[in-house]
Amino acid sequence: MTKQATVHIVDDDEAMRKSLKLLMKSIDLHAETYHSAEDFLENFQASTPSCVLMDVRMPGMQGLDLLALLPIKNINVPVVIMTGHGDIPSAVKAIKAGAVDFVEKPFDQEALTNTIKKCIQTSTVRSKSDTQQIYSEKLALLSRRETEVLDRLVKGKINKVIAADLNISVRTVEAHRANIMTKFDANSLSDLVKISIYSQIYKA
Repeated sequence: MTKQATVHIVDDDEAMRKSLKLLMKSIDLHAETYHSAEDFLENFQASTPSCVLMDVRMPGMQGLDLLALLPIKNINVPVVIMTGHGDIPSAVKAIKAGAVDFVEKPFDQEALTNTIKKCIQTSTVRSKSDTQQIYSEKLALLSRRETEVLDRLVKGKINKVIAADLNISVRTVEAHRANIMTKFDANSLSDLVKISIYSQIYKA
């Protein structure tokens, strides 16, 4: 990873900004911090390679609003969104709006740094057609019921609500969820959500 790479951190929490800046320094990445979306828009200076790590919920302009403004402002930088624990619907909106990835707070440092490195290296990722095939193959492994469970997980529904929707037991939902994780070779709900979201985008 080149030392010239810059991570632009947008978060209203000062302690979080300082912590993330130190974390980026530990993996030889330069970091610029901004206390709000407005601060970012006023002070951002393009650099290559780079990425933006922004919180989804902030006072004033929200992260998703800033995300929508970036192409209008000709800011073509890959974006990783930070969401609160379990805030899956916001993550879904972020990916559909153009974010390349999302991480959930509180996050594992190693997982976050790996995500940032991948974000900076987006120019080397697989082509759209290759990615579409991979996701389509994974989705094809699911049964009808597993697909129904996954669709509801992506919408942020908890197991109890999914069980009521589908008129099945919570234990059955948990079993379907475990099967989905195995078939997708996923380690977390975030992995499942990303695969499902991306597959829908690539179908478009």
